[in-house]
Amino acid sequence: MIIVMKPESVESQIQEISKKLQSLGLGVHISKGTQRTIIGVIGDKKALCGIPIELMPGVEKIVPIMESYKLAGKTFKPEPSIIDVNGVKIGGKELTIMAGPCSVESRAQIMEAALAIKKSGAQFLRGGAFKPRTSPYSFQGLEGEGIQLLKEAKEATGLQIISEITSEYLVEKFIDTIDMFQIGARNVQNFQLLREVGRSKKPVLFKRGPATTMDEWLNAAEYIMNEGNYNVVLCERGIRTFETATRNTLDISAVPVIKALSHLPIIVDPSHAAGKAQYIASLSRASIAAGADGLIIEVHPNPMQALSDAAQQITPPQFDCLCKDISKIAEILGREFQYGS
Repeated sequence: MIIVMKPESVESQIQEISKKLQSLGLGVHISKGTQRTIIGVIGDKKALCGIPIELMPGVEKIVPIMESYKLAGKTFKPEPSIIDVNGVKIGGKELTIMAGPCSVESRAQIMEAALAIKKSGAQFLRGGAFKPRTSPYSFQGLEGEGIQLLKEAKEATGLQIISEITSEYLVEKFIDTIDMFQIGARNVQNFQLLREVGRSKKPVLFKRGPATTMDEWLNAAEYIMNEGNYNVVLCERGIRTFETATRNTLDISAVPVIKALSHLPIIVDPSHAAGKAQYIASLSRASIAAGADGLIIEVHPNPMQALSDAAQQITPPQFDCLCKDISKIAEILGREFQYGS
């Protein structure tokens, strides 16, 4: 449930209610909007039985949350969340672009990619070090060496690092190296991993599974947020349908639907949705036009030589042209994207 405070309520009243809730063993999340303050109550509401919270000074009303996802929903926090990753804000007016190769393959490869995407305006360098693959015989990534190469590329460019982690023990191991953890589609309901990431308080890019409904996706995000980590960014990356022309089917409707249901930012991964480089620019433009807060795009200096997902990676020149288009669309929509370094 949430406690809606009166517009004229003061800080001392908010703190008094918070202390009362905490004394009952309940968690508290305070959301201060432009008009009023909302106090989210986290935990077993039975603890409030017989406690007249609605009569406490400053309280306007108590509203039950009907959705199964409590923390991720707009009832809990009506205003959009902005996730800050070392000064880069996701979900605000400025669009966020994450780019880089599917897999970190070598120092030369990741450095060339990082320098190129930085020049075009990207704020994040993506690169897979741990690669969960369909076949156990496919390239599985450079693992710890790959993370070290990402770190070197960050030091050279100033880009933030985003990389996928695939198990709980990797959270603590790389918490000080990776700026934003990525939870891939295969782990969307790996609840133990989600809890561990939640306890880390590290910003998380949380991808939708190929057959995950909106409710299932938001409920899975709840596992992260229930551990006290509200730094979650959702990522639509295509769902599995009967269509075979693309790797997956990009669900553009996920952008406005999530915007209606949740306060969390949402970005789009057109690379995994399309599976083919020729469609990435169109899907990227459509995603921004639909209201996405950013994109995560696979960019490789030489896709023909890529060790994984070669068909869906675009070249730095192609990425540069796309960034020019994004800057124009952003201006039309009243958003911002700074093309070029």
